[in-house]
Amino acid sequence: MRYRTLGRTNIQVSEIGVGCEGFLEKTPEQVQTWVDVMEAAGVNCIDLYAPNPDFRSNLGKALRGRREKFVLQAHLCAVWKDGQYKRTREIAEVREGFEDQLRRLETDRVEIGMVHYVDSLADWEAVKNGPVMEYALGLKAAGRTGCVGLSSHNPQVARAAVETGLIDVLMFSVNPCYDLQPASEDVEELWAPKNYARPLLNMDPERQALYEACQRLGVGITVMKAFGGGDLLSDSLSPAGKGLSAFQCLQYALDRPGVGCVMSGARSLEDLKKSIAFEEAPEAERDYAAALAALPKISWKGHCMYCGHCAPCPQGIAVAEVTKFLNLALAQGAVPETVREHYAALPQGAGACIGCGSCEKRCPFAVPIVENMARAAELFGR
Repeated sequence: MRYRTLGRTNIQVSEIGVGCEGFLEKTPEQVQTWVDVMEAAGVNCIDLYAPNPDFRSNLGKALRGRREKFVLQAHLCAVWKDGQYKRTREIAEVREGFEDQLRRLETDRVEIGMVHYVDSLADWEAVKNGPVMEYALGLKAAGRTGCVGLSSHNPQVARAAVETGLIDVLMFSVNPCYDLQPASEDVEELWAPKNYARPLLNMDPERQALYEACQRLGVGITVMKAFGGGDLLSDSLSPAGKGLSAFQCLQYALDRPGVGCVMSGARSLEDLKKSIAFEEAPEAERDYAAALAALPKISWKGHCMYCGHCAPCPQGIAVAEVTKFLNLALAQGAVPETVREHYAALPQGAGACIGCGSCEKRCPFAVPIVENMARAAELFGR
């Protein structure tokens, strides 16, 4: 299992995490088996958006004696009311829900305390300026959470939250189809057939700007909906006109700037084991570039996907990394110090480019790489 540092939190998370779908409606013995499989494979990050009390209690029992091996991403504002899930901003309910969660999980703290499901700017303003954010920050200050997070499907809202500096972790929906869609307060719009009725070109600029802002500001991303609820894996259901493999979806998400961990929505133990197998899969099985370039309804022409097909460079330039740093600087309108430092740490700068064009011949997306290298050399001074 490979691990990544989750933004500025210093929390080490496994590339493959697990959503709580597979734990729901399972017996304590079944949950124990799931956690056994996760521990053996080194999967350490678990998302806990579901407030179902049986799920929480069963997981708490399964974590006995090994709690320190796992990173828990617990959601504030997701509570159990009248026998069902409820999203709330009522601070008394939020407090009660969090305390119940800790009791049932048999722990005194969680690594990530995530404000749950903020998809409108009005809701974000209410959260930011009200008791929910005050409570979330208080939990962090008291050491009851390690950091503050927020979950959203709306890139406009997510970026507004990220740029306040209040949140350390963003849970966001990332896959090749969602990345084409503009911001909306209605999550159903992400998968609406009408929005894929015409040929689509390139990533929505607000989503690109969000990922770059997270990378620049040190906000770690935990990914949800990497498979689009499973539809993206099916030729008949995928709005792209052709399905992708689970490994391709996982690699795509992990290649976005700022991403630390993908929460696999495994609904069965077999699904979980398949996602874990990604870590040992050969590069050819994880490679999504050729598949994306061949999708009938979508084109990423001219857009760098950081897929690495440009390598190897005869001059030793890490072309994808240089391009990422160039895009981060261009998005900011200046060169942030962190970007400058990371660029300076590269063994070879873009100025070493001799314009041979071998990288461009290998790029499935027709990115003007030689031109980008010249811009980077001018911007960064080498």
